[in-house]
Amino acid sequence: MQTQNVSSSSLETLTRARLAEIIHERIGESVGYTKSLSTQFVDAFFDEICNALIRNEAVKISSFGTFLVRHKNPRVGRNPKTGEEAVISERQVVSFRASQNFKVRVNDV
Repeated sequence: MQTQNVSSSSLETLTRARLAEIIHERIGESVGYTKSLSTQFVDAFFDEICNALIRNEAVKISSFGTFLVRHKNPRVGRNPKTGEEAVISERQVVSFRASQNFKVRVNDV
């Protein structure tokens, strides 16, 4: 298995605006959605995901994956430049676990 190192500057980025544009092109024109309504749809979708995570709920999107909020305890870390110890505070982090279908699609590209 060969892996490629790709710099982040050479990758395309899918933005919220581009996502709204794609929705408008694929669905919006046929059902009468304006570009503004497509943008509102994308914003509402991501707002609902964020709100569910804030409520500490898992977000499962079939054939895509699961977003979870995980609790991280405080720990001692090191500054890699100086080697100096520092306390990394307690925090919540969002993690993503890709579904099997998603993994297969990414690997078949």
